[in-house]
Amino acid sequence: MSPSQQDNHLQQARASLQQALSWYASFRRHWNYPPNLELQGAVRQDLQTLKGALNKLEQNVIRIATFGLVSRGKSAVVNALIGQKLLDAGPLHGVTQWPKSVRWTPPSGKVQVEFIDTPGLDEIEGETRANMAREVAYQADLILFVVSGDITRTEYEALRELQGSQKPLILVFNKIDLYPDQDCQEIYQQLQSINSDQNNPILSANEIVRIAADPQPIPVRVEYPDGKVTEKWETLPPQVDELRNKILTILNQEGRSLLSLNALMQAKQAEENIAKKTLKIRQKEAEAIIWNYTKSKALAVALNPIAFLDLIGGAIADLALIRSLAQLYGLPITSYEAGKLWKKIIFSSGGLLLGEVVSLVMLGLGKTASGALSLFENPAALTTYGSTAVMQGGIAGYYAYIVGKAAQEYLEKGCSWGPMGPSTVMENIINQVDPDTLIYRLRQELY
Repeated sequence: MSPSQQDNHLQQARASLQQALSWYASFRRHWNYPPNLELQGAVRQDLQTLKGALNKLEQNVIRIATFGLVSRGKSAVVNALIGQKLLDAGPLHGVTQWPKSVRWTPPSGKVQVEFIDTPGLDEIEGETRANMAREVAYQADLILFVVSGDITRTEYEALRELQGSQKPLILVFNKIDLYPDQDCQEIYQQLQSINSDQNNPILSANEIVRIAADPQPIPVRVEYPDGKVTEKWETLPPQVDELRNKILTILNQEGRSLLSLNALMQAKQAEENIAKKTLKIRQKEAEAIIWNYTKSKALAVALNPIAFLDLIGGAIADLALIRSLAQLYGLPITSYEAGKLWKKIIFSSGGLLLGEVVSLVMLGLGKTASGALSLFENPAALTTYGSTAVMQGGIAGYYAYIVGKAAQEYLEKGCSWGPMGPSTVMENIINQVDPDTLIYRLRQELY
């Protein structure tokens, strides 16, 4: 992607997050409802997440997290990449006890890189390990998974779990000085042999890089002029150029787009959390609104004698119900967006709500005809009119309740699907990327 494309993605993401923050942090989102202290406390952390995602965009910091089992050389990989031994590394198990981060400025200087070094995944027990990995992967824009030697079932399963974080991933095969015969194709074939789903490869061959972050000393024969021959151990420099170039290429070609996507993913999750918590806390008020509209729609349709006005009035009532629920939940939704949501509910109901249209038309025509006959003082027609009106009102009320409950399910996702919502902007970015990028491989995971 060109620099202008990446800058455009960054601007779109920034605008999306700024809009979300300006709305969710404002009291005006409560419309005419008084602020709820319980709700404000419940969403405080999610608002912090939105602010943190926006700050990350402003600072232009790309986070690269390293994962792997114990003694695979994760800390050594980071040290070799930045050219300084800032992280403790050694032959003992568990040198890294908790996640640590170091900053690195690439030659271009356009972005800052924060490397996050994590403890061995087989060193931390159970839920603690899962939480640590989940949190670090959530914050990361790119994941390096470090292996050496034969890939174990534990490493494969960890790879699969990290793949669920929806972040681009590079497999780093370290210690090639000890395993010189292992090439990328063999490593890829080994992964495929473990993979039970052959139609869904965990990585492609070009997402595997071979390095030696901390090569083992080698014996060197030294011959002196006097004929004396000795042997000394010589430490070779790190061999990480392939990985460094890979990272620099990614940063140059899609770095800011990766940064934008991750910030949007965090914003999407935060907005969905806010919506879910709001729905839960204001459940009773929502039920009251749905029942009020259900009764009002049923009564209006029953009393109206003109068939086509039943459909128009029913649609208006449904739209008003959706807007009222959105206002109760404090979600930014316009009349146009409410209309789009109403159409989505109608057409995703599997024909159930379309049945309402047919029922209302058929019964409405019969009610209109009965009403016309009753003008000529036909008692039977008046009775038919009354029974048809009751039946039609009941059907209209029933479907109004269905629309209300369906709207709750859609609104529970927040407004991430709006014109400037995170989901919409993410989709726009992914649809613009080149097939050769790491982002392109995320299409299936994200949508």
